[in-house]
Parts: sequence; structure tokens; C-alpha cells
Amino acid sequence: MAAAEHATREGEDVPWGEVEPDAARKLLVAAVEAFAERGYHATTTRDIASRAGMSPAALYIHYKTKEELLHRISRIGHTRALAVLSAAAERGGTPSEQLAEAVGSFVRWHAGRHDTARVVQYELDALAPEHRTEIVALRRQSDAVVREILRAGVESGEFDVPDVPGTTLAVLSLCIDVARWFNVRGSRTPEEVGALYADLVLRMVSAGR
Repeated sequence: MAAAEHATREGEDVPWGEVEPDAARKLLVAAVEAFAERGYHATTTRDIASRAGMSPAALYIHYKTKEELLHRISRIGHTRALAVLSAAAERGGTPSEQLAEAVGSFVRWHAGRHDTARVVQYELDALAPEHRTEIVALRRQSDAVVREILRAGVESGEFDVPDVPGTTLAVLSLCIDVARWFNVRGSRTPEEVGALYADLVLRMVSAGR
């Protein structure tokens, strides 16, 4: 399937609206498709250019290296994921409501953009050291959003969480793993999976007990 067709079918082009010019955006979408399907190390720049309907030489006009492509995908993807969590936390309400919204929306993002999320979350070690440091900092901000919701729930008596950092890691890991197994041809929609995981996490932290 061509990259453009794939993007239209699964919405994988949605996070890349800020990428210009159009050729650079097409290459980014093609890279997401290739990395998700074959893995970063098994993908060549020729693979990416071919999926985008371009020559390898055209790719280097916009991206100096394959790693630069991965870095841009990772930065945009992690920024989007952080925005999803932050928006949930900023909506107000009780800690239980915030946690349910944060988990539900985070899972929906990982299911609805599962190709992008798979690359963003599981190709971290392929980044150059300086780029990995930048992405790890974004991940820590996501951790902080969930950790703060959990702490607020503990303080209010809604949550029974003896280990807030450990529970934060467990919650985020549960959400992120959706990108590994979600299938658009499966029996559940991203919305259904999001609702299921929100309920599971609230039960896990003993909300309302």
C-alpha cells in the first residue's frame, strides 16, 4: 500500500500537518509506515523514498539521514502524546475523572495512531544520544502529568496507591502497549479500548474505595 493511501485509511498523516513542504511530509508518513512495518534498522532510505513515490536523492533534500527522520517523528509524536495527557489533566474535575480522561484519551491516541505510536514508543534506542536525551525529557513530562493526578487522588482519599512512581510507570506502560497489538480490523474501536482501559486503571488504583 502506498504511503498516501495508508495515511488516508488510518489517519497517520494527521499528526504531520505542521511538516512542510508537502514532499517532506510525504517522506515522513512513508517513514512511519516503513519503520512500523519493518523496524528502523531493517528500513533503508531507498525503502522510504520508494513508498513516498520519490527517488533516494529527493529524500536527502529534506532529511540528511534516516535518523533525522526518526528524530522528527519521535519529537512530533511525543509532543502530541504529551498534549493529549495534559489536556485531560487541565479539564478539571476530580482526580478519578482526570485519570479516566487521561488514560482513555492516551489509549485512543495509541490505538487510532498505532503505526505512529509504535515507532514513537519503541524505536527510542535508535536515536542519536543527543536526540534520545531530548525525547526522554518529553517522556518524563508525560510521566509527571500522570504522577500528579495520582498524587492528587491519594491526597483526596480517592486512590489507594502506596507507590505513586511505580504505579505511574505501570499505567503508562499499559496504555503504550496498545500500539503494539491494536488492529483496525479487530473487534474493538479505539474508543472502546480507551473506555476499557480507563475502567481497568481506575479499578487498579482503587478509585472511590
